[in-house]
Amino acid sequence: MGRRAPGHVFMASKWVFPGGRIDRADFSAAAASEPDGTTRERLEAEIDPRRARALCLTAVRETFEETGLIVGTAAEPASVAGPWREFRHAGALPNLAALTYVARAITPPGRTRRFDARFFLADAEALLAPEPTAGSGELDEIAWLALDDARALDLPAITRFVLGEVSERLSNPDRPLPFVRWHRGAHKVTHG
Repeated sequence: MGRRAPGHVFMASKWVFPGGRIDRADFSAAAASEPDGTTRERLEAEIDPRRARALCLTAVRETFEETGLIVGTAAEPASVAGPWREFRHAGALPNLAALTYVARAITPPGRTRRFDARFFLADAEALLAPEPTAGSGELDEIAWLALDDARALDLPAITRFVLGEVSERLSNPDRPLPFVRWHRGAHKVTHG
């Protein structure tokens, strides 16, 4: 997890997961592997296969950009343009099979910043190196945390919810996927 810098307009000083929006290059970036069966099926039940794959690539890219962690497989360094340049220069290809889709959430209407986010989990063994770097500087502190320690931090409500989901999923990996959204004036969680 990482703590957003105090000067950020959105979620300043909050501990969050790395993440961000899809870049056009995420639709065509090369990968060492594709999303696995369960993750692929769950994503493709919501969106088309091309966008599902792009979301997985976005998760890998944003994790790298914000933390320096590479969810990938060693490969010959490649010269590419755009947001994948540094990832490929580091000699890696994304390992999309390492991702497990764990939750989806849509920000309530009326918020200044809204998102329709998918949350993914990857085993630390899928990393080329386990130590984070400074990343892009968007996060002013990056740390590996035990679930109980993470829950004690200053977290956005959705991050706290997803940590609970991860905890549940560790003992029940086939658990239905939660979808958190605002419905008739309250948060609603459905499972599918």
